[in-house]
Amino acid sequence: MTDYDVLRVFCGPRGEYGNELGVVREGSVLPERDERQEFAAKLGFSETVFVDDPERGVIDIYTPSVRLPFAGYPCVGAAWLLDVPELVTPAGVVGTRLDGEFTWIEARPEWPEPRTLRRYDTAAEVDALEVPPPGEWLYAWAWEDEAAGRIRARGFPGRGDGVTEDEATGAAALQLTAQLGRALNILQGAGSQLLTAPQPEGWVELGGRVVLER
Repeated sequence: MTDYDVLRVFCGPRGEYGNELGVVREGSVLPERDERQEFAAKLGFSETVFVDDPERGVIDIYTPSVRLPFAGYPCVGAAWLLDVPELVTPAGVVGTRLDGEFTWIEARPEWPEPRTLRRYDTAAEVDALEVPPPGEWLYAWAWEDEAAGRIRARGFPGRGDGVTEDEATGAAALQLTAQLGRALNILQGAGSQLLTAPQPEGWVELGGRVVLER
């Protein structure tokens, strides 16, 4: 078995919850895309990162079924693990910074594939949702406190690859922030926390806590 780390990204205030991320620090051990795809499917995490150059921050991201040019929570996790000023993804260069307990990235909301951002009237409605059938990538959200920018959200990838619900979805948080045009404090899944803030010229900052699971 190839060596890999497991991080939890977008943890709650006490280090709980978060989305599990597989990280293969030595990407050269699986150089081919089909090998990486097979390994990501075997691990079964929402996403797995392969590090191709740790000093320059060059990374490659896979779900269990597809390769992604960019994804939010893998970039936050890789930024924390590698501690580099930027990450290089196929979509573009991602700025990174560590600020106390939070790790931040700066990216463009158009880099990931669009999600269906569906607003509900109450957080209770979001909590009560059943997993929808495969099809669209659904990000269900509602205001918990609109004045304070607090949101309740759940993410359903709809890919049919075994990941029925995404515990924390950075890409959707970027897109919702761009749509609403304001900073957000998002509670997603069982208790993961994502912070966002719009930046000049259409960029969005995305931040959260990261812990090393194993």
